[in-house]
Amino acid sequence: MALRNHSTVTEFILMGLSANPHIEALLFVLFLVIYLLTLTGNLMLLLVIRADSHLHTPMYFFLSNLSFLDLCFSSVTVPKLLVDLLSEKKTISVDGCLAQVFFVVITAGTEAFLLSVMAYDRYAAICHPLLYAQLMSHHLCVRLVLVSWGLAGLNSVAIVLLAVSLNFCKDQVIHHYICELPSLFPLSCSDISINTDILICIILLHGFGTSLPISFSYAHIISTIFTISSTTGRSKAFNTCSSHLIAVILFFSSGLIHYLNPTSSSNLDFLFSVQYSVVTPMVNHLIYSLKNKEVKTTVKNTLEKYL
Repeated sequence: MALRNHSTVTEFILMGLSANPHIEALLFVLFLVIYLLTLTGNLMLLLVIRADSHLHTPMYFFLSNLSFLDLCFSSVTVPKLLVDLLSEKKTISVDGCLAQVFFVVITAGTEAFLLSVMAYDRYAAICHPLLYAQLMSHHLCVRLVLVSWGLAGLNSVAIVLLAVSLNFCKDQVIHHYICELPSLFPLSCSDISINTDILICIILLHGFGTSLPISFSYAHIISTIFTISSTTGRSKAFNTCSSHLIAVILFFSSGLIHYLNPTSSSNLDFLFSVQYSVVTPMVNHLIYSLKNKEVKTTVKNTLEKYL
């Protein structure tokens, strides 16, 4: 293992988002608020779905798993970012860096697979409503979630092995606010061309493997919606999948752009990274909550009951 055997590298220095203490203070407050909103919003959605028996359906089962993933994804990156914003020296150990790479990839990867599964769920509900209960049984839903975690786990192991194979010399400064494989490539003194090609292949396979089922599902959904004669029916069908479509666009657009530019450390790359790792976990539950009448009604009834 090249990383561990190289005695000159024991830790990395993270550059963070800014070197200005005043800007760092403002960013600390901003990201603390975002993190608290992410925690409270996703936890509330989890509790609401669990408390209301009317929400014990495949769609809300997947939505509760998405909320749990958003909690994990945000907790992998934001707490370390908050600590660094208050620290003069932003360091992370080699093991800590590898662990962060692994958990970022497994949570983000599982979310991509889960969004693909949720697209299939919407396809079954809109295109085959009479067979929906048979197509989306509880056992199948559980299996789909477990397969999502399993495939993302294999993907994350492959990416961590790419990081372990790198050989680092003297440069320890990561031009990013978190440890990700693309940000480690510029620090390596070994040839990274093969690693870069393998990373791009993994990301493309993962991206196409999750986006193609989404495209297939929505192609059939749109064609089915156009066959609905009533305006009310078309509007209801569109509303059931619009939240999911917004979440897909936010997550995939920023994530793929960030990972397909492996050596980029520009401000635009930072923006895409912040969007998919910090902002998206906060926004997802708001998208589903504000656009879903059942969730809003359940939240209202729960608050009236306890307050």
